[in-house]
Amino acid sequence: MDNLQKFNDRDISWLQFNGRVLQEAAHPDVPLLERINFLAIFSSNLDEFYRVRIPVIKALGQLRTPEEKGLPVLDEVLERINRQQEMYGQILKTQIIPELRQSGVCLVYNTPVPDGIREPVRAFFFDVMAAFITILPLEARTPVFLENNKLYMLVALEQQGQQMLRIINIPSDKISRFFSTRHEGTEYVLFIDDILRLYLDIIFKNATVKGAYTFKITRDAELNLQDEYAGDIAVKIEEEIQKRDFGLATRILYAPDLPQELLQILVNTYKLQGANTTAGGYYHNLRDFFSFPFRQASLLYPPEPPLAFVPDAGSLFDRIADGDFILHTPYCSYDAVLRFFNEAAINPDVEEIYTTMYRIARDSKIANALISAAKNGKKVTAFVELKARFDEENNIRWAKTMKAAGVRIIYSIPKLKVHAKVALTRERKNGRMVSYGLFSTGNFNESSARIYTDHILFTANPLLLRELELLFIFLAKRRKPRPEETTFFHTLLVAQFNLQQEFLQLIDQEIAHARAGKKAGITIKLNNLEEEVLIRKLYEASCAGVTVNLIVRSICRIVPGVAGFSERIKVKRIVDRYLEHGRIFFFENNGAPLVYLGSADWMDRNLYRRIEVCFPVLDPRLKKELTDILEMQWNDTAAAVWIGADGENHPLPGNKNDFRSQRAVYLYLKEKYGK
Repeated sequence: MDNLQKFNDRDISWLQFNGRVLQEAAHPDVPLLERINFLAIFSSNLDEFYRVRIPVIKALGQLRTPEEKGLPVLDEVLERINRQQEMYGQILKTQIIPELRQSGVCLVYNTPVPDGIREPVRAFFFDVMAAFITILPLEARTPVFLENNKLYMLVALEQQGQQMLRIINIPSDKISRFFSTRHEGTEYVLFIDDILRLYLDIIFKNATVKGAYTFKITRDAELNLQDEYAGDIAVKIEEEIQKRDFGLATRILYAPDLPQELLQILVNTYKLQGANTTAGGYYHNLRDFFSFPFRQASLLYPPEPPLAFVPDAGSLFDRIADGDFILHTPYCSYDAVLRFFNEAAINPDVEEIYTTMYRIARDSKIANALISAAKNGKKVTAFVELKARFDEENNIRWAKTMKAAGVRIIYSIPKLKVHAKVALTRERKNGRMVSYGLFSTGNFNESSARIYTDHILFTANPLLLRELELLFIFLAKRRKPRPEETTFFHTLLVAQFNLQQEFLQLIDQEIAHARAGKKAGITIKLNNLEEEVLIRKLYEASCAGVTVNLIVRSICRIVPGVAGFSERIKVKRIVDRYLEHGRIFFFENNGAPLVYLGSADWMDRNLYRRIEVCFPVLDPRLKKELTDILEMQWNDTAAAVWIGADGENHPLPGNKNDFRSQRAVYLYLKEKYGK
């Protein structure tokens, strides 16, 4: 295998991951309504791919030849997407819709609206839906701008022998995409697209409707931000957010019955020649399945009450002082994280609070606690990353609100994103300052904590917290580190300082153990594995005799299981009820294991363009706990697949006793910590 083939393609690998999501939508053992959620996840993922990656692939295509590394041929990407969309339609039509009918639900899908429900449909149209309908002319001289990912219908009309075209919006951004009503024991669910189609004759009462065809336009989502800028970055980002939905079109997705001549008129009128034109299904934006109105408990995953992890009485800080502990979301209640900030806000002995904030919850209890703390006279500092894609506007809103309340806000660093998830409080106790810290693999966001598997370390360990204080001192400078500053950290692994070098050294240490005949092994769990320097080092470890087990949820560029350079590398992918998000790094170290957690994937962006923090787990009990969890995930046979040398998802041998790691982790923690 030549050097060019030692890395799978980044974008193809991501599409293979989205294909794995689609497999869950088709899996008969997944509850029916959860399978509908997986359809929504697939659609949402694909929309983001078109907004973020397709422009990059096109731009690279103008600069490089297809043979160069990291560059897929655009046709290959689009062909794979088309195959997946065909599979999506088959799953929906041949599995989901028939099974809904067996459960007493009729999803009206590309069929006439049943006569028996026409009256409530009519009432809904005139009483609710009509308020949000806009009719747009299709004129080449003054075309009305069509917004990103909004749903439209192109209507062909005839009036007094003349042909006309009109565009009408499908107002799913204003009202629910679905209308539901019960009739004779059956729950009917309709797309509002079909309700609109039903009343076109009334909307265009002076013309004859000859055809109506749904479509949408997807636009480039990148913000045009200069790395070096003058003035207020918040103002600059707000200006760019206003332009985001006016970006260049990357895709036109249209109903399969749209005549080609009408498509060409649409393309010419709106100057969409650079966009990919794709014939899809009759309904677009199927991420709206997230809001599917029928919710029956028996068709969802059984509830798993989160495990309480907060002391019933006394101070949380006293509990932290007694010894480190780790919160595992969503299996454990997120209340301990909220209490960390809430208690700091009202504890008269707490004088200082520091935190990083990457994706702030829309109704953030943590941000409110920081506001209260500042009003209570504490020194509160929050580093808010304003360049968190698609969360820029929400982060700016919260940053302004916190700043007005007296929180010291530190904004983004030029040329870097701060992706670390850390917090620090300082309490005056018996005349001296005592620190308590949070180190997390995921955002301080109580909304995502309900569905993302993450790990949050609560610690009073001065070895970790002294270096965390150094990090916050550095972040306040809002610049890249200078060469003399790269030796700041010895215990924490911090991207831009020592993270990549330390991971390379840890792998080298396993290589040395293997060559000396000692116990050696590496098990790593990541969201994405892309960066070539670290991948090459894993190849080197394999060749030296080190067993390398990887759990990679999404992008995976490593080529496992090939004789000569990767035969001891195995890779699994887990897609299940919760989104696997925590990063765990295990090194055998000749029987004295080293375990790290952290915010960093092994991607170019994480290592070269972000501030990330990975941190050691020093308590032997917690090492054992994480090792047990990692072992359960590696042994998963129900929700895991092998990733082959081709990057594709390959099924594991199935049996009636399939082992589902997410369920096993919950039961393990329940036995250990449940009340």
